[in-house]
Amino acid sequence: MASPPAERPIRKVVAASLIGTTIEWYDFFLYGAAAALVFNTLFFPDSDPLVGTLLAFGTYAVGFAARPVGALVFGHYGDRLGRKKLLVISLLLMGGATFAIGLLPTHAQIGSGAAVLLTVLRLIQGFALGGEWGGAVLLVSEHGDARRRGFWASWPQTGAPAGQLLATGVLALLTWLLPVAAFESWGWRVPFLLSGVLVFVGLWIRISVDESPVFKEARARAEARRASEDGESAVDRRPLLAVMRQHWRDVLIAMGCRMAENISYYIITAFILVYLTNHLEMSRQVGLNAVLIASAVHFVVIPMWGAASDRFGRRPIYFLGAAGVGLWVFPFFALLDSRQFGSILLAVTVGLVLHGAMYAPQAAFFSEMFATRMRYSGASIGAQFSSVAAGAPAPMIATALLASHGTSTPIAIYLIAAALLTVVAVACARETRDRDLSAIGEDAATPSADGRPGEPAQAQR
Repeated sequence: MASPPAERPIRKVVAASLIGTTIEWYDFFLYGAAAALVFNTLFFPDSDPLVGTLLAFGTYAVGFAARPVGALVFGHYGDRLGRKKLLVISLLLMGGATFAIGLLPTHAQIGSGAAVLLTVLRLIQGFALGGEWGGAVLLVSEHGDARRRGFWASWPQTGAPAGQLLATGVLALLTWLLPVAAFESWGWRVPFLLSGVLVFVGLWIRISVDESPVFKEARARAEARRASEDGESAVDRRPLLAVMRQHWRDVLIAMGCRMAENISYYIITAFILVYLTNHLEMSRQVGLNAVLIASAVHFVVIPMWGAASDRFGRRPIYFLGAAGVGLWVFPFFALLDSRQFGSILLAVTVGLVLHGAMYAPQAAFFSEMFATRMRYSGASIGAQFSSVAAGAPAPMIATALLASHGTSTPIAIYLIAAALLTVVAVACARETRDRDLSAIGEDAATPSADGRPGEPAQAQR
């Protein structure tokens, strides 16, 4: 049966956002997996295995440190110039940096300069990804039907497990086909060089979509107001200042919501490779295969959680995911310690399913918190500033705790604390499911008597 005409444009936009985010997450996650597997010996060879891994994860964390900068820059210009243009730029930056990593000389060839170049390219990756997320989810959120916004906006979120699936799958295939010496010599470069091909595909699709209709309408209204009042256009103001002045509470809530989601994801998908190979002395292939299969399940359940948030609300689904991750952490490590592939796969899969309950509604939830003229800035700042304290240090903190204590218990406590923080943040948030994005304009940005932004108009359901 042919799809309804109203759904065809949104499906095209979803496809463009999904393919673009998949490529960018592929690039970003590929670095994380390589940091856990080979970068410690290729770029930091004068250290013992755990210390070398910590140094490799240090350059990994640099990418997170650059994400807030990307959020500020891309958010500012995305709110002024539109979502689409900035998404094209972010894809070019990310793909170019990843391709260049595949050409890098190693420590054996140029010494410590190799680590410096690696860090610079990782900074570019983080900067690009900091601007990508907000634009991708807004392009879909602002195109879609309000009744199914949670479902449609969750599809760009599937770019994360899709990118993880692609990155881990390529690495798993190469480690299976190649001897260890060949993989560490040249095989690790292949997935990075492949990014150059993927970027051209992503650009071709992304350029073909239209700009967000909500943004175009807001800009037209603002231009008309400027023409009649000879004042400044609302979309040409400084959105960052407006966000911090009028939506500071929503920014803090978004940052709190991200803590458990971000930390749990990188422990489940990146740190697990260190835990299995260095602590349990298992084959790296076991961890890669478990993450590979679990990422496929993650991809499938994210739209299901997004649809559930349309029915039950963003907050209940998000709360379920945060509480679930906190409760699952001890069984998670117990299953890993069994050294049985089936148990390890169960640990990772359940962890990612619970993570999806937070990640799926996040796109619509954060988009619905902010007015159109500052939505790119607000959603990006809330999402990316938290990554510096959450996802960036998570693998390093977990690795350091493992090295100092020799047990997973402190790591479990660390993740439980993050889950509690996210539960509190969700409890402090207002439900946003019924908000009409096209109606969240200047009135929504006007502070109320208690200093909070005014409540946006409600969509009819």
